[in-house]
Amino acid sequence: MFSRVFLIILSLIIPWFSNAQKVGLVLSGGGAKGLAHIGVIKALEEKEIPIDFIAGTSMGAIVGGLYAAGYSASEIEKVVLSEEFLNWVNGREDPAYNYYFNKREDNPSFVSVDLKLDSTLSATIASNLANDQIINMILAEWLAQASELADYNFDSLFVPLRVMAADIFTQTEVVIKDGTLNEALRASLTVPLFYRPIQVKGRYLYDGGIYNNFPVDVMIEDFNPDVIIGSNVSIKKFEDYPFAEADKLVNNAILFSVLNNSDVGKLREQDIYIEPDLSSFTPFDFNRAKEMIDSGYLATLNHIDKIRTSVAKLKPEEEVEVERENFRKKYKPLSFGGLRFEGISKRQQSYVSRQFNLKKDYLNLEEIKKGYYRLVGQSYFKDIFPNMIYDRELQSYFFELRGKPRRAFKVQLGGAISTRQVSNIFLEGRFYHFNRVLFDHSALFYAGSFYQSAAYRSRISFPLGIQFYLEPELIYNHWDYLGMSDFFINASSPTAILQTDRKYGLNLGFPVGSKFKAVIQASHYNNDNLFGNNRDYISSDTLDRVKLKGYRYAIEISRNSLNRKQYPNSGSRLFLGFDYFLGDEFYEPGNTSVLNVDSEQFHEWYRLKLTAESYFKLGRFSPGYVFETVVTNQPFLTNYTGTLIAAPAFSPNTDSKTLFIQNFRSHSYIAGGLRNVITVARNIELRMEGYVFKAFRKIVEAETQLPGYDNSIEHLSFSAAVGFVYHSPLGPVSLGGNYYDDPETQFTVMLHLGYLLFNKRSWD
Repeated sequence: MFSRVFLIILSLIIPWFSNAQKVGLVLSGGGAKGLAHIGVIKALEEKEIPIDFIAGTSMGAIVGGLYAAGYSASEIEKVVLSEEFLNWVNGREDPAYNYYFNKREDNPSFVSVDLKLDSTLSATIASNLANDQIINMILAEWLAQASELADYNFDSLFVPLRVMAADIFTQTEVVIKDGTLNEALRASLTVPLFYRPIQVKGRYLYDGGIYNNFPVDVMIEDFNPDVIIGSNVSIKKFEDYPFAEADKLVNNAILFSVLNNSDVGKLREQDIYIEPDLSSFTPFDFNRAKEMIDSGYLATLNHIDKIRTSVAKLKPEEEVEVERENFRKKYKPLSFGGLRFEGISKRQQSYVSRQFNLKKDYLNLEEIKKGYYRLVGQSYFKDIFPNMIYDRELQSYFFELRGKPRRAFKVQLGGAISTRQVSNIFLEGRFYHFNRVLFDHSALFYAGSFYQSAAYRSRISFPLGIQFYLEPELIYNHWDYLGMSDFFINASSPTAILQTDRKYGLNLGFPVGSKFKAVIQASHYNNDNLFGNNRDYISSDTLDRVKLKGYRYAIEISRNSLNRKQYPNSGSRLFLGFDYFLGDEFYEPGNTSVLNVDSEQFHEWYRLKLTAESYFKLGRFSPGYVFETVVTNQPFLTNYTGTLIAAPAFSPNTDSKTLFIQNFRSHSYIAGGLRNVITVARNIELRMEGYVFKAFRKIVEAETQLPGYDNSIEHLSFSAAVGFVYHSPLGPVSLGGNYYDDPETQFTVMLHLGYLLFNKRSWD
């Protein structure tokens, strides 16, 4: 009787086991094209196809790793379709963690080279072109709990996982099956020259696609599933040279060598091969994520009948979701017992620790993220790698910071080419090192016919209780409006003007929260202005000269979250400054002056300035505004033109910063305008701007060459601009027309490539 019952039960169990086939999913690398894997997983889940094992390379490892960690296909899709995802990929700062205190003044550079210096002063070029600080932190945050729950064994994740990486020193593939999941995925993502390699178990690892971009063999060797579903999105090698497309494809040449190692011949007879149609996409098209996900989804649906035939036992999506929720319920909350260091010296550890709020016994995730972004926002520490490790003995996560910060020298090159005579080249060298405190030295130069400048700054950062820096600086600026010419319009300057200013100062800077910075400044200025008193200048004229020497004491509070250093369309900027000036004026008349006597006067005045700029993104339309007001009791100088040159100026856009516009200058004024930015195509914008300027008291020529005020309330000046801007890798390409309500400069047209940015003047 017992044997008969046993045989009946056995006859029922054997067919069940025979249908319980295991399914392995292999996901190739392919840059942005790997986002199609999300659609593949989404379709498999909807059609109740179980996923028992995953092996992935590069972007395939990222998508597969997130799924193995307990994220659903829908959750991953939501992330990559968000605007934040593009910021992460492009290395743009998260506005929520933009620690403005560390931000340097914008400059016109478009090329930057980092040289790391060791103890023997041997230099090596930094190996990464892309900023990986954000993606490193995101992966650490998202994967720490799953890694802990699996006890750092990838076989114990929600779905067992294998991640491919490459050791280029031994020229071998590396199969990562344990450790912290974020390190494994980040290593597999390291395309040479784009992301810097990271160390995993002491070895520097690169993108797994270098040696195995489609790890079917690893899936078979480690898991040997009954059925393998392989999704391949990698670039294929060309049987014949692609003459017609070579110019377009050459920019992706680096990725060709990484992504060609996809051997689909390793698939077995019972396995299924999926290749989404991604022929119209490049490995950099992260902004087209939705289209690629849909392509992966449709390609999988086209194979679903064959897949269902091969996979006898299906798994309802609801059942998978319950299992996923049960897995994630076991996550330990991300609470941190402190910091741990690897490769960072004791002196550096003290400095680093002060970036975090270590007065508490435990830090929450938000405090960890703020401290991390505050730290890596400083160039010396930008290569620090973050990790979150759980200590079972202490029953707490610890935030691990790994790396060897070294002295470094950075060279930046930039400038602009313009149809107006304002073209210039820019060069900056920065050297930063650490010795109890952090030093950041910079020397920069501008060279052009309109503008020449040189500056030296040495910032010394002290994290003592409150973080602050001291920064001595020397600045030399020279502007030549006399030789101004324009390719489009034969316009002349309203008067001959040569300006030179020199500044020797000391700045004390400290943070005001995370978004604002305060700077207290004391400086000596030495300004030299040469000008004529007639509209038409001839070579025999001797110019008037006004020398201004004295001291400036200032306190400024500012913030800046604009998304671009020129022609922004999102973010905001705010500046509030109070200045006190005192000094001497030395006036020497030229042969166009009716004042034939040299004079000397002492002046003393204050100035309050407020500037605000902000944008509001509404899809392709980004309206914005600019507002500025200046209130001062600045006195007249001896001469009318000299007074006008020394007066504050409203220069709201790029074009106006290269012109001397009389009607937009006054001692005290209120001004503002609206900006309308319309994205007409990728990286191409139409910008339409309008401004109004109201002087509280307009500076006029009361008597011949003598200054005075016109207190009439009806004096308003207007300006408008319209133009197209293309945001290229070398900076903006802008073509715009401008109107100014000014007797000397009314209509201008300017085309320029690159950033037209200048050093601050001695009184700015």
